[in-house]
Amino acid sequence: MKMQALFYEKHGSYENIKTGEFPIPEIKENEVLVKVKAFSLNHLDIWIMEGKYPVPIPMPHIFASDAAGIVEKVGSIVENVKEGDEVIVYPGLSCGYCEKCLSGKDNLCDKFSILGVLTDGVSAQYVKVPAVNVFKKPKELSFEEGASIGITYTTMWHSLVTRGKIKSGDIVLIHGGGSGVGTAGIQIAKMFGATVITTVGDDWKIQKAKEIGADFVINYKKENFVEAVKNITDGKLCDIVVDHIGQETFQDSIECAKKGGKVITFGVTTGAEPTVNLRKIFGKNLDIHGVYMGTKGEVAHYMKFFPEKLKPVIDSVFPFEEAKKAYEKLLSRQFFGKIVVKVD
Repeated sequence: MKMQALFYEKHGSYENIKTGEFPIPEIKENEVLVKVKAFSLNHLDIWIMEGKYPVPIPMPHIFASDAAGIVEKVGSIVENVKEGDEVIVYPGLSCGYCEKCLSGKDNLCDKFSILGVLTDGVSAQYVKVPAVNVFKKPKELSFEEGASIGITYTTMWHSLVTRGKIKSGDIVLIHGGGSGVGTAGIQIAKMFGATVITTVGDDWKIQKAKEIGADFVINYKKENFVEAVKNITDGKLCDIVVDHIGQETFQDSIECAKKGGKVITFGVTTGAEPTVNLRKIFGKNLDIHGVYMGTKGEVAHYMKFFPEKLKPVIDSVFPFEEAKKAYEKLLSRQFFGKIVVKVD
């Protein structure tokens, strides 16, 4: 049996994406086969596509990590889902039996990887994953919304809740309020009663960020965000700063953190080698947290809050055959929320 898939055969731009036929994956006794209904885009896809990921990528490569769909087939020992269930695919893959996995810290597993990196991803009509990697989709969410949860909400939940230990009354700065992780972070921070400051690069994104909960929105192209944060907080600065931008902003993010504050990093869209003033880190007793995804346990917990308190923001939905246009839009930064490809 064959399926249609989007793939590329060499590193480079999204222009290398092709459509072709691949065998439908064969599942093991502990796996499920999911008929993909929609997948969402992440900057991770671009880094892998362009050859900037630090491991060799198998070719030809079916890409992308976040998806939602319908369970087509289950392995003989699978009990958590059945055929016909509508599910969200969590893309964090781990061994399941090491000390880290057994202690609920599966994102620290030595074998941890993300679906669509070393394995075939979700840019296809079908994907196979371990049964523990699928979660039932809330009925109130569309497949497009379900496909927008995985990496964004898991990374932000792990950043703000698990590592940042966010609490009511905290002042939180989240860069890139119009990005997928930005919109997720704003929602999570507001759910915990924090005051949220976010940055955007276009005026048209300001009102949209406020509509999903941001208290203060800074257009970083028009004003210095460090000075703006000082003004907003009357010089008190931030309890938590989430920086997924990288080289261009990281030192200034450190400036925005108050004494004893936390700076969390998980993205390098502007480069990975910032100039850092170490005196600012130890002088302010800062905690610097590097975050790579999160855990399945966190997914099981935060799924309770959809769709009442958390709900993915969808910017646009592209048909399967227009995936190149979807990635073109991702790179343009002219979007707010998640960009999704429909697989029907």
